[in-house]
Amino acid sequence: MAKKATSIHDTHQRLGAIRWLVRETLANLMLIAMLFGAAGRWDWWMGWVLSGIYFFWTVSTAIFILPVNAAMLAERSPPHTDARKWDMALIAAMGVFMVAEYIVAGLDVHFGWSPQFPLALQFVGLFAAVLGYDILLVWAMVSNAFFVATVRNQTERKHTVVSGGPYCYVRHPGYLGMILLHWGVPFMLSSLWALIPALLYCLTLVVRTALEDETLLAELPGYVEYAQHVPHRLVPGVW
Repeated sequence: MAKKATSIHDTHQRLGAIRWLVRETLANLMLIAMLFGAAGRWDWWMGWVLSGIYFFWTVSTAIFILPVNAAMLAERSPPHTDARKWDMALIAAMGVFMVAEYIVAGLDVHFGWSPQFPLALQFVGLFAAVLGYDILLVWAMVSNAFFVATVRNQTERKHTVVSGGPYCYVRHPGYLGMILLHWGVPFMLSSLWALIPALLYCLTLVVRTALEDETLLAELPGYVEYAQHVPHRLVPGVW
């Protein structure tokens, strides 16, 4: 009976993880619709590169995380009753800024509001986006079995401090990856105007990082000691 219950539980987790991956795939298709719908053209190669960055992350998640930690992906799928109101508000704000960033970039291409960036600068933005989203964020998710979508102490999953992988260097490497992505996107898409929502997104995520860090210091056993060993939240040697 115990084995059967465990099997049912594992199946439920795997279905939840697959549901989350399907949702992410649909979000990637929505990204394509936003970018190219706003741009009004399909021959925007940097737009396709950005779409590829997102799809690569989804595939990497399926390859590296789904087989070994379906529970974490399943945990990211449904809303939780114990989610903090401030966290949900910040997540909603970041969602608005992210959508605005991509639509503004597409409109910028369509109407030619910004001068064409040098190709070297576009590649700098591309490097930052790939480094942040496809390398650092994936590395953080692979290293941290408790990397979920909302700030909560996952006592039902025996939440513990993670100090390996990129967590050896900063306490919130996944957030650093997201900041690198959104800071790089306006440069790779050659849009000065997209820098405005991108900056708002990054500032909101910095606020979320500070509030989440305070929550973990107060509620997660061992986090105070970890913070003493790894003193910086986002940028080594800075903050």
